[in-house]
Amino acid sequence: MDITKKEYMLIIMNNIDIVSPCVSVCKSDPITGFCYGCGRTDEDKSIWKDPKTSNEWKQSNLTILKNRLNGWQKEAWEKSYNYKKENGISLIKKNILDKNKQ
Repeated sequence: MDITKKEYMLIIMNNIDIVSPCVSVCKSDPITGFCYGCGRTDEDKSIWKDPKTSNEWKQSNLTILKNRLNGWQKEAWEKSYNYKKENGISLIKKNILDKNKQ
């Protein structure tokens, strides 16, 4: 499906502020299908990658994800996600880069 340049720019502008919840763990629980790092399903991940996905859906999905996670897992995700929003990379990627500098 082809989209026009104008449609593409509207899609980009619509989605520019919402950072993907991926924190670079990327392993799914075999029973629930939820990612251990961010709590998303494979379907959630596909929808996040679709450039036509609205910010409203993404905000709603972030709320769902926060409710899927709890305890240390939720705390770790929130710290890494906030770091990613501020710095562009997750804490896991930062740690890997720091180790490679040594």
